[in-house]
Amino acid sequence: MNTGKSIEQIIREIVPVDGDWLEKARARTRSLVMPTRALGRLHEIAEQICAIQRTLTPAIGRKAILIMAGDHGVVAEGVSAYPQSVTVEMIRTFLRGGAGINVLARQVGADVAVVDAGIIPDLDPDMSGGDRRLQVCKVGRGTANLARGPAMTRSQAEQCISVGFLAAEKWIKIGVELIGTGDMGIGNTTPSSAIGVVITGADLDRMVGLGTGVDAQGIARKKEAIARGIKINAPDARDGLDVLSKVGGFEIGAIAGCILAGAFYRRPVVVDGLISTAGALIAHTLCPLVAQYMFAAHCSEEPGHRIMLNHLGLVPILDLGMRLGEGSGGAVAMGIMEGAVRVMNEMLTFEEAGVSDKE
Repeated sequence: MNTGKSIEQIIREIVPVDGDWLEKARARTRSLVMPTRALGRLHEIAEQICAIQRTLTPAIGRKAILIMAGDHGVVAEGVSAYPQSVTVEMIRTFLRGGAGINVLARQVGADVAVVDAGIIPDLDPDMSGGDRRLQVCKVGRGTANLARGPAMTRSQAEQCISVGFLAAEKWIKIGVELIGTGDMGIGNTTPSSAIGVVITGADLDRMVGLGTGVDAQGIARKKEAIARGIKINAPDARDGLDVLSKVGGFEIGAIAGCILAGAFYRRPVVVDGLISTAGALIAHTLCPLVAQYMFAAHCSEEPGHRIMLNHLGLVPILDLGMRLGEGSGGAVAMGIMEGAVRVMNEMLTFEEAGVSDKE
Protein backbone atom coordinates (compact mmCIF):
# COMPACT_ATOMS: atom_id res chain seq x y z
CA MET A 1 0.00 0.00 0.00
CA ASN A 2 1.05 3.59 -0.55
CA THR A 3 -0.53 4.89 2.64
CA GLY A 4 2.72 4.81 4.59
CA LYS A 5 1.24 1.87 6.48
CA SER A 6 0.74 -1.74 5.45
CA ILE A 7 -2.67 -3.37 5.61
CA GLU A 8 -1.45 -5.24 8.68
CA GLN A 9 -0.44 -2.00 10.41
CA ILE A 10 -3.77 -0.36 9.63
CA ILE A 11 -5.66 -3.34 10.99
CA ARG A 12 -3.56 -3.37 14.18
CA GLU A 13 -4.45 0.27 14.83
CA ILE A 14 -8.22 -0.20 14.44
CA VAL A 15 -9.74 -0.33 17.91
CA PRO A 16 -13.20 -1.38 19.12
CA VAL A 17 -15.89 1.24 19.53
CA ASP A 18 -15.65 2.62 23.07
CA GLY A 19 -18.05 0.74 25.36
CA ASP A 20 -17.95 3.39 28.08
CA TRP A 21 -19.13 6.05 25.65
CA LEU A 22 -21.87 3.71 24.45
CA GLU A 23 -23.15 3.41 28.03
CA LYS A 24 -22.95 7.18 28.53
CA ALA A 25 -24.98 7.65 25.35
CA ARG A 26 -27.60 5.16 26.54
CA ALA A 27 -27.84 7.00 29.86
CA ARG A 28 -28.37 10.25 27.94
CA THR A 29 -31.13 8.58 25.91
CA ARG A 30 -32.86 7.39 29.09
CA SER A 31 -33.02 10.98 30.32
CA LEU A 32 -34.70 12.40 27.19
CA VAL A 33 -38.27 13.59 27.56
CA MET A 34 -40.16 10.65 26.06
CA PRO A 35 -41.27 7.15 27.00
CA THR A 36 -38.32 4.76 27.22
CA ARG A 37 -36.68 4.34 23.79
CA ALA A 38 -39.82 5.63 22.10
CA LEU A 39 -37.94 6.50 18.90
CA GLY A 40 -36.81 2.92 18.41
CA ARG A 41 -33.74 2.41 16.25
CA LEU A 42 -33.04 6.13 16.04
CA HIS A 43 -31.61 5.77 19.55
CA GLU A 44 -29.35 2.88 18.53
CA ILE A 45 -28.02 4.86 15.58
CA ALA A 46 -27.29 7.95 17.66
CA GLU A 47 -25.71 5.95 20.46
CA GLN A 48 -23.42 4.07 18.07
CA ILE A 49 -22.29 7.36 16.53
CA CYS A 50 -21.65 8.76 20.02
CA ALA A 51 -19.50 5.74 20.83
CA ILE A 52 -17.59 5.98 17.54
CA GLN A 53 -16.90 9.70 18.02
CA ARG A 54 -16.48 9.43 21.81
CA THR A 55 -18.84 12.27 22.61
CA LEU A 56 -22.40 12.95 23.75
CA THR A 57 -22.72 15.71 21.15
CA PRO A 58 -22.15 13.78 17.91
CA ALA A 59 -21.75 15.59 14.60
CA ILE A 60 -22.29 14.38 11.04
CA GLY A 61 -22.58 17.76 9.37
CA ARG A 62 -19.99 17.15 6.64
CA LYS A 63 -20.91 14.12 4.55
CA ALA A 64 -19.38 12.53 1.46
CA ILE A 65 -20.37 9.61 -0.75
CA LEU A 66 -17.45 7.99 -2.53
CA ILE A 67 -18.39 6.15 -5.73
CA MET A 68 -15.73 3.57 -6.53
CA ALA A 69 -15.68 2.62 -10.21
CA GLY A 70 -14.26 -0.36 -12.09
CA ASP A 71 -14.86 -2.52 -15.14
CA HIS A 72 -15.10 -6.31 -15.18
CA GLY A 73 -13.78 -8.98 -17.52
CA VAL A 74 -16.62 -11.31 -16.57
CA VAL A 75 -18.96 -9.15 -18.68
CA ALA A 76 -17.71 -11.30 -21.59
CA GLU A 77 -19.81 -14.14 -20.16
CA GLY A 78 -23.05 -12.26 -20.91
CA VAL A 79 -23.88 -11.54 -17.26
CA SER A 80 -25.19 -7.96 -17.69
CA ALA A 81 -28.15 -6.42 -19.48
CA TYR A 82 -26.12 -3.28 -20.29
CA PRO A 83 -22.94 -2.80 -22.36
CA GLN A 84 -19.66 -2.11 -20.56
CA SER A 85 -19.53 1.39 -22.06
CA VAL A 86 -22.24 2.43 -19.60
CA THR A 87 -19.68 2.48 -16.76
CA VAL A 88 -17.83 5.53 -18.09
CA GLU A 89 -21.03 7.12 -19.40
CA MET A 90 -22.52 6.99 -15.91
CA ILE A 91 -19.35 8.43 -14.37
CA ARG A 92 -19.71 11.44 -16.66
CA THR A 93 -23.32 11.73 -15.51
CA PHE A 94 -22.23 11.65 -11.86
CA LEU A 95 -19.75 14.44 -12.54
CA ARG A 96 -22.48 16.49 -14.22
CA GLY A 97 -24.65 16.05 -11.15
CA GLY A 98 -27.46 14.37 -13.05
CA ALA A 99 -27.69 10.83 -11.67
CA GLY A 100 -29.91 9.41 -8.94
CA ILE A 101 -27.13 9.59 -6.38
CA ASN A 102 -26.55 13.28 -7.12
CA VAL A 103 -30.20 14.12 -6.57
CA LEU A 104 -30.41 12.20 -3.30
CA ALA A 105 -27.05 13.48 -2.06
CA ARG A 106 -28.15 17.08 -2.62
CA GLN A 107 -31.20 16.34 -0.48
CA VAL A 108 -28.96 15.55 2.52
CA GLY A 109 -26.14 17.97 1.70
CA ALA A 110 -23.54 15.31 0.91
CA ASP A 111 -20.61 15.70 -1.47
CA VAL A 112 -20.34 13.10 -4.24
CA ALA A 113 -16.92 12.01 -5.50
CA VAL A 114 -15.88 9.38 -8.05
CA VAL A 115 -12.75 7.25 -7.76
CA ASP A 116 -11.62 5.50 -10.95
CA ALA A 117 -10.17 2.34 -9.41
CA GLY A 118 -10.00 0.52 -12.72
CA ILE A 119 -12.35 1.36 -15.58
CA ILE A 120 -11.19 0.64 -19.12
CA PRO A 121 -11.40 4.14 -20.72
CA ASP A 122 -9.28 7.08 -19.65
CA LEU A 123 -10.83 9.99 -17.77
CA ASP A 124 -9.28 13.44 -17.50
CA PRO A 125 -8.79 14.23 -13.78
CA ASP A 126 -9.39 17.90 -14.58
CA MET A 127 -12.84 17.27 -16.06
CA SER A 128 -14.36 17.85 -12.62
CA GLY A 129 -12.70 21.25 -12.28
CA GLY A 130 -10.04 20.10 -9.81
CA ASP A 131 -12.54 20.07 -6.94
CA ARG A 132 -11.84 16.52 -5.66
CA ARG A 133 -14.93 15.10 -7.39
CA LEU A 134 -12.82 12.78 -9.58
CA GLN A 135 -9.74 10.84 -8.60
CA VAL A 136 -8.08 8.63 -11.21
CA CYS A 137 -6.26 5.80 -9.41
CA LYS A 138 -6.39 2.93 -11.90
CA VAL A 139 -5.27 -0.43 -10.58
CA GLY A 140 -5.81 -1.79 -14.10
CA ARG A 141 -8.07 -1.40 -17.12
CA GLY A 142 -10.82 -3.66 -15.88
CA THR A 143 -10.34 -6.96 -14.12
CA ALA A 144 -9.63 -10.24 -15.86
CA ASN A 145 -12.53 -12.63 -16.41
CA LEU A 146 -13.05 -14.37 -13.06
CA ALA A 147 -14.83 -17.23 -14.82
CA ARG A 148 -11.59 -18.10 -16.63
CA GLY A 149 -8.99 -17.36 -13.95
CA PRO A 150 -8.20 -14.90 -11.12
CA ALA A 151 -9.82 -11.48 -11.49
CA MET A 152 -6.55 -9.80 -10.45
CA THR A 153 -3.22 -10.48 -8.77
CA ARG A 154 -2.83 -10.36 -5.00
CA SER A 155 -0.67 -7.27 -5.44
CA GLN A 156 -3.50 -5.58 -7.32
CA ALA A 157 -5.91 -6.57 -4.55
CA GLU A 158 -3.68 -4.83 -2.04
CA GLN A 159 -3.50 -1.81 -4.32
CA CYS A 160 -7.32 -1.65 -4.46
CA ILE A 161 -7.45 -1.45 -0.68
CA SER A 162 -4.88 1.34 -0.78
CA VAL A 163 -6.86 3.30 -3.37
CA GLY A 164 -10.00 3.21 -1.24
CA PHE A 165 -8.18 3.96 2.00
CA LEU A 166 -6.41 7.00 0.54
CA ALA A 167 -9.56 8.31 -1.15
CA ALA A 168 -11.48 8.22 2.12
CA GLU A 169 -8.52 9.60 4.05
CA LYS A 170 -8.43 12.72 1.84
CA TRP A 171 -12.04 13.52 2.65
CA ILE A 172 -11.65 12.73 6.33
CA LYS A 173 -8.69 15.10 6.56
CA ILE A 174 -10.79 18.01 5.25
CA GLY A 175 -13.45 17.42 7.87
CA VAL A 176 -15.86 14.79 6.57
CA GLU A 177 -17.65 13.20 9.53
CA LEU A 178 -19.82 10.64 7.72
CA ILE A 179 -18.73 8.56 4.71
CA GLY A 180 -21.03 6.72 2.34
CA THR A 181 -19.89 3.97 -0.02
CA GLY A 182 -21.05 3.82 -3.62
CA ASP A 183 -20.16 1.87 -6.76
CA MET A 184 -20.24 1.95 -10.53
CA GLY A 185 -19.22 -0.95 -12.74
CA ILE A 186 -21.28 -2.82 -15.31
CA GLY A 187 -21.26 -6.51 -14.39
CA ASN A 188 -20.29 -5.95 -10.76
CA THR A 189 -23.18 -7.84 -9.19
CA THR A 190 -21.46 -11.00 -10.50
CA PRO A 191 -18.19 -10.63 -8.51
CA SER A 192 -20.18 -9.28 -5.57
CA SER A 193 -22.38 -12.37 -5.53
CA ALA A 194 -19.31 -14.57 -5.89
CA ILE A 195 -17.75 -12.88 -2.85
CA GLY A 196 -21.03 -13.39 -0.98
CA VAL A 197 -21.12 -17.10 -1.78
CA VAL A 198 -17.50 -17.64 -0.74
CA ILE A 199 -17.52 -15.66 2.50
CA THR A 200 -21.02 -16.40 3.80
CA GLY A 201 -21.16 -19.98 2.56
CA ALA A 202 -24.65 -19.36 1.15
CA ASP A 203 -26.05 -21.39 -1.71
CA LEU A 204 -25.46 -19.87 -5.14
CA ASP A 205 -29.16 -19.96 -6.05
CA ARG A 206 -30.03 -17.92 -2.95
CA MET A 207 -27.33 -15.35 -3.60
CA VAL A 208 -27.72 -14.45 -7.27
CA GLY A 209 -30.28 -11.91 -8.44
CA LEU A 210 -31.29 -9.92 -11.52
CA GLY A 211 -28.58 -7.28 -11.23
CA THR A 212 -29.32 -4.63 -13.86
CA GLY A 213 -32.26 -6.68 -15.09
CA VAL A 214 -31.02 -9.71 -17.00
CA ASP A 215 -33.50 -12.28 -18.27
CA ALA A 216 -33.70 -15.95 -17.24
CA GLN A 217 -30.92 -16.91 -19.65
CA GLY A 218 -28.78 -14.10 -18.26
CA ILE A 219 -29.34 -15.36 -14.72
CA ALA A 220 -28.27 -18.84 -15.82
CA ARG A 221 -25.10 -17.46 -17.42
CA LYS A 222 -24.38 -15.44 -14.29
CA LYS A 223 -24.72 -18.47 -12.01
CA GLU A 224 -22.58 -20.57 -14.32
CA ALA A 225 -19.85 -17.91 -14.42
CA ILE A 226 -19.79 -17.62 -10.63
CA ALA A 227 -19.79 -21.38 -10.09
CA ARG A 228 -16.97 -21.86 -12.59
CA GLY A 229 -14.97 -18.97 -11.14
CA ILE A 230 -15.20 -20.33 -7.62
CA LYS A 231 -14.29 -23.82 -8.76
CA ILE A 232 -11.24 -22.94 -10.83
CA ASN A 233 -9.92 -20.18 -8.53
CA ALA A 234 -10.65 -21.86 -5.17
CA PRO A 235 -10.69 -18.63 -3.11
CA ASP A 236 -9.90 -18.98 0.60
CA ALA A 237 -12.87 -17.60 2.57
CA ARG A 238 -10.60 -16.87 5.54
CA ASP A 239 -8.35 -14.58 3.49
CA GLY A 240 -10.07 -11.41 2.28
CA LEU A 241 -7.26 -10.53 -0.10
CA ASP A 242 -7.39 -13.98 -1.67
CA VAL A 243 -11.15 -13.73 -2.20
CA LEU A 244 -10.81 -10.23 -3.65
CA SER A 245 -8.02 -11.25 -6.01
CA LYS A 246 -9.71 -14.44 -7.20
CA VAL A 247 -13.33 -13.32 -7.75
CA GLY A 248 -13.52 -9.62 -6.87
CA GLY A 249 -13.38 -6.24 -8.56
CA PHE A 250 -11.17 -3.18 -8.35
CA GLU A 251 -14.01 -0.97 -7.06
CA ILE A 252 -15.07 -3.64 -4.54
CA GLY A 253 -11.56 -3.65 -3.08
CA ALA A 254 -11.58 0.15 -2.99
CA ILE A 255 -14.85 0.06 -1.05
CA ALA A 256 -13.19 -2.29 1.45
CA GLY A 257 -10.33 0.18 1.80
CA CYS A 258 -12.77 3.03 2.35
CA ILE A 259 -14.43 1.07 5.17
CA LEU A 260 -11.04 0.33 6.75
CA ALA A 261 -10.26 4.06 6.64
CA GLY A 262 -13.52 4.86 8.40
CA ALA A 263 -12.72 2.45 11.20
CA PHE A 264 -9.07 3.59 11.35
CA TYR A 265 -10.07 7.26 11.73
CA ARG A 266 -13.16 6.50 13.86
CA ARG A 267 -15.73 7.75 11.36
CA PRO A 268 -19.12 6.11 10.81
CA VAL A 269 -19.47 4.54 7.37
CA VAL A 270 -22.80 4.08 5.61
CA VAL A 271 -22.71 0.95 3.45
CA ASP A 272 -25.02 0.97 0.42
CA GLY A 273 -26.27 -2.09 -1.47
CA LEU A 274 -25.01 -5.44 -2.70
CA ILE A 275 -21.72 -4.24 -4.20
CA SER A 276 -20.83 -2.05 -1.23
CA THR A 277 -21.70 -4.89 1.12
CA ALA A 278 -19.40 -7.22 -0.83
CA GLY A 279 -16.67 -4.68 -0.10
CA ALA A 280 -17.76 -4.71 3.53
CA LEU A 281 -17.40 -8.51 3.59
CA ILE A 282 -13.82 -8.18 2.36
CA ALA A 283 -13.04 -5.50 4.95
CA HIS A 284 -14.70 -7.57 7.70
CA THR A 285 -12.71 -10.67 6.74
CA LEU A 286 -9.53 -8.61 7.06
CA CYS A 287 -10.63 -6.92 10.32
CA PRO A 288 -13.90 -7.96 12.05
CA LEU A 289 -13.87 -4.78 14.17
CA VAL A 290 -14.95 -2.71 11.17
CA ALA A 291 -18.53 -3.93 11.66
CA GLN A 292 -18.74 -1.65 14.71
CA TYR A 293 -18.23 1.39 12.48
CA MET A 294 -20.63 0.37 9.71
CA PHE A 295 -24.28 1.25 9.21
CA ALA A 296 -26.28 -0.73 6.65
CA ALA A 297 -28.17 1.90 4.67
CA HIS A 298 -30.86 -0.38 3.31
CA CYS A 299 -31.65 -3.88 2.09
CA SER A 300 -31.76 -4.00 -1.69
CA GLU A 301 -33.87 -6.14 -3.98
CA GLU A 302 -30.89 -8.40 -4.68
CA PRO A 303 -31.65 -11.64 -2.77
CA GLY A 304 -28.09 -12.09 -1.58
CA HIS A 305 -27.90 -8.70 0.07
CA ARG A 306 -29.83 -9.71 3.19
CA ILE A 307 -27.69 -12.83 3.52
CA MET A 308 -24.57 -10.64 3.47
CA LEU A 309 -26.02 -8.21 6.03
CA ASN A 310 -26.96 -11.07 8.34
CA HIS A 311 -23.41 -12.43 8.09
CA LEU A 312 -22.07 -9.03 9.14
CA GLY A 313 -24.62 -8.65 11.94
CA LEU A 314 -26.00 -5.47 10.38
CA VAL A 315 -29.66 -4.45 10.40
CA PRO A 316 -30.63 -2.20 7.48
CA ILE A 317 -31.93 1.26 8.30
CA LEU A 318 -34.31 1.21 5.33
CA ASP A 319 -36.06 -1.36 3.14
CA LEU A 320 -37.44 0.49 0.11
CA GLY A 321 -37.02 -2.03 -2.69
CA MET A 322 -34.04 -0.11 -4.07
CA ARG A 323 -31.48 -1.67 -6.43
CA LEU A 324 -29.82 1.33 -8.07
CA GLY A 325 -26.46 1.20 -6.34
CA GLU A 326 -24.29 4.32 -6.76
CA GLY A 327 -24.58 4.96 -3.01
CA SER A 328 -28.22 6.01 -3.42
CA GLY A 329 -29.51 4.04 -0.43
CA GLY A 330 -26.70 5.47 1.65
CA ALA A 331 -27.73 9.02 0.79
CA VAL A 332 -31.32 8.39 1.89
CA ALA A 333 -30.15 6.72 5.11
CA MET A 334 -27.93 9.69 5.91
CA GLY A 335 -31.07 11.77 6.42
CA ILE A 336 -32.34 9.26 8.99
CA MET A 337 -28.98 9.22 10.74
CA GLU A 338 -28.87 13.00 10.86
CA GLY A 339 -32.30 12.99 12.47
CA ALA A 340 -31.08 10.50 15.09
CA VAL A 341 -28.11 12.73 15.91
CA ARG A 342 -30.32 15.82 16.20
CA VAL A 343 -32.52 14.01 18.71
CA MET A 344 -29.46 13.27 20.84
CA ASN A 345 -28.20 16.83 20.61
CA GLU A 346 -31.37 18.92 20.73
CA MET A 347 -34.07 17.07 22.64
CA LEU A 348 -34.61 18.20 26.22
CA THR A 349 -34.28 15.92 29.20
CA PHE A 350 -37.15 15.41 31.64
CA GLU A 351 -35.40 17.74 34.07
CA GLU A 352 -34.76 20.47 31.47
CA ALA A 353 -38.35 20.31 30.24
CA GLY A 354 -39.84 20.30 33.72
CA VAL A 355 -41.73 17.09 32.94
CA SER A 356 -42.21 14.38 35.52
CA ASP A 357 -40.34 11.16 34.78
CA LYS A 358 -41.94 7.80 35.44
CA GLU A 359 -41.79 6.48 38.97
